[in-house]
Amino acid sequence: MMRAAVYRGNSTISVEPVPIPEIGPGEILVRVEACGICHTDLKKIEYNLLTPPRIYGHETAGVVVKTGAGVNSVHVGEAVVAFHHIPCRNCFYCGHKLYAQCATYKRVGITAGFEPAGGGFSQYVRVMDWIVRDGVEVIPEGVPFDLATFVEPVNTCLKAVAQMDPQPNETVAILGQGPIGLMFTMLAHRSGARVFATDTFLARRVLSQKVGAERALDPRDPEFESSVWQATDGRGADLVIVAVSAKGIVDQAMKISRPGARILLFAQTSHKERIELSGADICMGERTLCGAYSASVDLQHESARLVFSGELPVHELISHRISLDDIRYGIDLALHPNEQSLKIVVQPQRSN
Repeated sequence: MMRAAVYRGNSTISVEPVPIPEIGPGEILVRVEACGICHTDLKKIEYNLLTPPRIYGHETAGVVVKTGAGVNSVHVGEAVVAFHHIPCRNCFYCGHKLYAQCATYKRVGITAGFEPAGGGFSQYVRVMDWIVRDGVEVIPEGVPFDLATFVEPVNTCLKAVAQMDPQPNETVAILGQGPIGLMFTMLAHRSGARVFATDTFLARRVLSQKVGAERALDPRDPEFESSVWQATDGRGADLVIVAVSAKGIVDQAMKISRPGARILLFAQTSHKERIELSGADICMGERTLCGAYSASVDLQHESARLVFSGELPVHELISHRISLDDIRYGIDLALHPNEQSLKIVVQPQRSN
């Protein structure tokens, strides 16, 4: 038996004993050492989007403790990160590199029991065969497990940045400087673009400037919008990345963007969220409004390299490391962050 944080419905999580998953041919069993708390899992728990019981958590890093027949790509004792989604590479959507729309990609390939849901909020996970083949990255010696959990979220941001293609002479506005927004700031700065950022928390604005933002202001401060206009000779931002979901934020993105700008929605993942915009601002303003979701298998190795090498200072984003017993606290803190909270990492092997 092992311990796991089981979603039981009605927004409740129960830490309880469950059987250690059995593995089959081509599969591996991983002892989970760290798993980041992601907002996609938070929404599923808080809004009861999927039927219980399930064990969530997908930013998973750990150690291979058992391999099934035919597994040669990884070995017992190796430290790994595992992506929970991998596409088929053969369908219409894969042919267009829209991997998140692939039917195989939508299948979750890691479980700690019950309906596969990532499973990282547990002590052990079963990684299924198609994930073992294409979705596992070996963690180099000396890289901490909590740092390795960033490989998957960095991939999602890197995919979006590659899609929007910021140029060195462009001005990029990034709205929201939570963990995702800060990763966008790092990546956009790395491209050579000028980055202007917003967040309501002072500590996040300070960190944003440390990792690449030229200016970081409170979105409620009129000076933010004027600073973008002044920096662009009155035109507005070339690219706006909406990295948080908040009332009126997409409207603000439109206001600070120049005609012909690209506007990326990254945090608008709820079907209940509605956005009302001026059609003329898009049509006559010739703006491009688009979305990006989840990871790209094409960028898997590069996202791992950026994290493992330390080229992206993602270690700056970890504010809390908690045990399974404290997961309800971690979820509540992630749902209602404060000035000191950023990325929260669960360490399932840790005892209070």
